[in-house]
Amino acid sequence: MLYFAKWKITLIMGVCLIGLIFVAPNFVPSRTAATIPSWLPHQQISLGLDLQGGSHLLLEVDVEALIKERIESLIDATRAALRGERVRYRFGARRERSLQVSILREEQREQALELIRALANPVSGGVLGIGGGDEDIEVEITDDGTITITLTDQAVQQARNAAVEQSIEIVRRRIDETGVREPTIQRQGAERILVQLPGIDDPERIKRLLGQTAKMVFRLVDVNTSVTDARGGNVPAGSELIDAADELDSAGNALQYVIRKRVMVSGERLVDAQPSFDQRTGEAVVTFRFDSAGAKRFGEVTQENVGRPFAIVLDGKVVSAPVIREPILGGTGQISGNFTVQEASDLAVVLRAGALPAPLKILEERTVGPDLGADSIRAGKAAGVVAFLAVMVFMFASYGIFGLAANVALMVNMILIGAVLSVLQASLTLPGIAGIVLTIGMAVDANVLVFERIREEVRSGKTPLNALETGYRRALTTIIDANVTTLIAAILLFQFGSGPVRGFSVTLAIGILSSVFTAVTLARFLIVLWVRRTRPTVLSV
Repeated sequence: MLYFAKWKITLIMGVCLIGLIFVAPNFVPSRTAATIPSWLPHQQISLGLDLQGGSHLLLEVDVEALIKERIESLIDATRAALRGERVRYRFGARRERSLQVSILREEQREQALELIRALANPVSGGVLGIGGGDEDIEVEITDDGTITITLTDQAVQQARNAAVEQSIEIVRRRIDETGVREPTIQRQGAERILVQLPGIDDPERIKRLLGQTAKMVFRLVDVNTSVTDARGGNVPAGSELIDAADELDSAGNALQYVIRKRVMVSGERLVDAQPSFDQRTGEAVVTFRFDSAGAKRFGEVTQENVGRPFAIVLDGKVVSAPVIREPILGGTGQISGNFTVQEASDLAVVLRAGALPAPLKILEERTVGPDLGADSIRAGKAAGVVAFLAVMVFMFASYGIFGLAANVALMVNMILIGAVLSVLQASLTLPGIAGIVLTIGMAVDANVLVFERIREEVRSGKTPLNALETGYRRALTTIIDANVTTLIAAILLFQFGSGPVRGFSVTLAIGILSSVFTAVTLARFLIVLWVRRTRPTVLSV
């Protein structure tokens, strides 16, 4: 325990030096740290929401809208299947998770039943998706020929899970596009998403970005039906009346269009969208580009409908309805709609990130100002400094030169914690500061165990070297046991906790690992170095 090979001494000095190098950028202003070459350590500790300020949003996926959309797609699929076989039918009552179809000819009922049952898709069933074989719809028929199609519980659960996971990914893409540093985006419960955005200066913009479903489709304008007739209730079966997004008529009401329901080209085929400016008018627009299949379809539609208005519908509102002047065969186009530069940029962001599978509702919103964060940092610093000085004074007063070695190890321990947090870019939160303050006390706990054991050995009459050797050897098992159990608790807190709890567990775990190194290795090395140089006859512990 008292012999240190040269490679061990080199390793100890190397770890301390590396820790000092990596923690150094935290002592310079952020602007200065940004100018440090990338090949040198330049990362600073990332502050969490409660320290840096920012926004906390709790979102909920609108499952009802998701089910409604699934029922609509089921209606379209049923209509196509029955029409394809010339089955006479009539849609009946429609409920939240079911719809009814009446088959008008008795001899076609069995055929219709088979056609509709063929629309079923398999879903994973059982616990954790094990044991598939279930289907997403249940189909029943009554004696009068009424077929009831019902979404199964497994189908709703699968759709919910898929929608939440897809929404998390799309929310992450949209937020990453805005340049927010270290956002926290995670699932909470069955239908909710927690979003924490440190340091943002425009939370309203983020809310607008997340509030847009961004489902864009291209549909033809019904030129054979006037808006006046449509407002009077005379809307053809294949058309609908839709409001414009930002345009107003002469009376100050939202401008309306009669749009064909059939989707000519889906926005899912978009591969890129960028803010730009119209070369003729100079107004802000969004240019878009389709993939190969989308470009082919877009070219066909524009070629077949030259001279007709072509509506761009975003989230159920007409953004613009330009007239097709000539076929657009390159798979590119632009969206204009009296946008500001910021609005064009935001629309391009949501289109690039993709459409949300269902709308998101904001259930909870909290904004932490930077002033409150600065107060928290000052309070945390004050607590850390007071705890640090109190522990150092106590250790030196209680153990003399041994306490001084423990204090040096404690300072190195703080340096290593800061270095690891900087390298990992783990967000430091107020509970994280609490974890560091707790680590300060725990870091000298190992030294207290060793020093008390050495005292006992000195009282029993052993020589200084024997007392040191025995004290460290017998205390080592206790030190390892105590720190391993605390490390297990920190791992469990990280695994099952969220937000601030995880911040506390991260700093606690890092502090445990670094404190074991500094207390068992560095402090022991310093004490052995002092003993070999001074060769005391009595240990003044």
